[in-house]
Amino acid sequence: MAVSGLLRCACKEDCATLVMTFVICSVLAWIDSTYLNIFALLNRPKAIKIMSRLLSFFSPRLASFLPTGLKATELVQLLSPSQHSMLLSQQRATMIVNRVRLFAMLFAVLTPIWGIVDVMVFSSPLWIKLALLRVLTSAAFAALLVFYRPTGSLLDAYRAMAILFIIPTVFYIASHSLLAGYALSSLSSAVATGYAFLPFVLMAGLAIFPLCLLENILLASILLIAQGLAGYLNWSTLNWPSFAGGFWLLILIAGVTALASTSQLAFMITLVRQAIHDPLTGIFSRSSGKEILNLQWSAAQRNEQPLTLAFFDLDHFKQINDNFGHEAGDKVLQSFVAQVQKKLRASDSLLRWGGEEFLLVMPNTDLDKAECAIERMQSNGFGMRPDGTPLTASVGLAERNADQLDYYKQILALADKRMYLAKQAGRNRICAEG
Repeated sequence: MAVSGLLRCACKEDCATLVMTFVICSVLAWIDSTYLNIFALLNRPKAIKIMSRLLSFFSPRLASFLPTGLKATELVQLLSPSQHSMLLSQQRATMIVNRVRLFAMLFAVLTPIWGIVDVMVFSSPLWIKLALLRVLTSAAFAALLVFYRPTGSLLDAYRAMAILFIIPTVFYIASHSLLAGYALSSLSSAVATGYAFLPFVLMAGLAIFPLCLLENILLASILLIAQGLAGYLNWSTLNWPSFAGGFWLLILIAGVTALASTSQLAFMITLVRQAIHDPLTGIFSRSSGKEILNLQWSAAQRNEQPLTLAFFDLDHFKQINDNFGHEAGDKVLQSFVAQVQKKLRASDSLLRWGGEEFLLVMPNTDLDKAECAIERMQSNGFGMRPDGTPLTASVGLAERNADQLDYYKQILALADKRMYLAKQAGRNRICAEG
């Protein structure tokens, strides 16, 4: 009878723990989805405009804390990811997922090892339950390590981070509740105190990710809410002065990690800009242009949308360098880029392909619309030559659907071919067939 009574009590405790863990997972999932909705709301143009105004006020005061290579116009990128370029988002997403996997590997190995200490200091009913909890947690970390791979998608990176932090958060709350239900000796009580350090480790771990301020706030808030939830579940036995001090320390660590994460992002923005932009014109370089074209091609295929590529070649540009010097030629290139950028949409990408050759990637644009857009650019002019005559360009157009192309290299080759046809036909014209 006594044995069966103990088994019934143990089953009740296990069921209560499982129910509590399920409730916690549900709450955290709701928090995660709510924050994604908040994140989408804050990415709206009106919210971004408000943040930009606030940043213009605080930017002089923030400048001394940030890398000297960061431009004033790039400060807004430290607030929200909505202003990040496609290549920056891809590189950042890849780095985040790789660091998530590194974090997961460390936790998958270290989490079960600490179980040895549990066996030494806790009674058998308690350490068995903790060991089971550790095995499940370690398996979850291992699954994250094995099955998650970087795709370049920022949404996948967010999901990986959410999983990474939800796993130990659930472990912390479940273990905290288990330990609160047992009378512990001085030694076991001291060891149990170590479980309370897990939220601090997780909060400090945010520092290894290149995150903007908004992302830091959302992730830190999840950990703070989990800490508050753990305190609420042990309301009757909670040492409030100690809990309040620990909660305040967690907030301070969140502030330090936010500074570290945004500093990482600032350095990353600077390095990516230097690596992917042409130093003369400030637009994307050829090496980054290939990656952009490949990404846009993949997106167009996935969404079954048109994609048009315009290949520009400035007419008689060699004569400018020969007659007026390379410095004058550089100014003509800069003027051309400035004129074209005035007519671009936010989704368009202008690339310097080499010398006086430029590419314009126009997503979700069919051939007719692209030709009309280039004609408007021609009518407004591409700038002036040093001798005062208008600068003209020969343009070749190719479109994924209309030309029935299968690979992104084909659209590049076809636009290049049609650009040469435009030059052969007399220059200063658009060729969209042939």
